[in-house]
Parts: sequence; structure tokens; C-alpha cells
Amino acid sequence: MNGSINKIILIGNLGDDVKMHHFDNQNTLGRFPVATSESYLKKDTNERVTKTEWHTIVVRNRLAEICEKYIKKGDKVYIEGSLRNRKWDDNGTTRYTTEIYAESVEFLTPKNSNSTKDNDLPF
Repeated sequence: MNGSINKIILIGNLGDDVKMHHFDNQNTLGRFPVATSESYLKKDTNERVTKTEWHTIVVRNRLAEICEKYIKKGDKVYIEGSLRNRKWDDNGTTRYTTEIYAESVEFLTPKNSNSTKDNDLPF
């Protein structure tokens, strides 16, 4: 195969509200953590074990604004995106992180039908 694929699909819950960063050139970036969990039964004890992984999600521009407005800590989301590694200097120490750059975010938590916030949904 000549090409390659960098595709991530997650369904999980927000661990915090979207944190926004605004830049001089009118670009916007939002970040939020999403938790995904898997569970299994231990064969020897029949005990259920749950393992939770935390993922940093990055959304940009219009998608960031929509996420900031309509999702909050605890909400369930479906995310499609790509994995990106980045490094930065922290007072002389090189730091590394892995993030998921979201291309689409679907809100899976039902909203209250009486909410006026829902009337502003762009879709």
C-alpha cells in the first residue's frame, strides 16, 4: 500500500469544558479532554475491571466555537479526527504531547427540549 491512514474515532465523555485560545489572526483553537473506558472480567476472580484512557481533543475555528457553545463537562461525544504529536519548550525542558485534531464532533448527550440554547443549533 502506497498511502497511509491516520484516522481516530472515539466515543467518550468530556472531562472538562472546552478551553478556548484566540489568536491575533482571527483563528481560534479549543481543547478539551475526553475519557474512553473499556472493561473486562478477570478470569481468576470474576471481578469487573475498568480501564479509562484520557485523550486531548483539539478543535479549530468554527468547530471550536460550536463545541464551546454546545458541549460541557460530562457530555457524551462522537469524534473523528487524526492523531498529532507536538513538542514545545517549557523553561528549557522539551515537552511532548499527543493530541487528536478533530475533523467532526457529534453531540450524543440529549439536550432538554425546553432549552433555548438548542434553538440556536446551526444544524
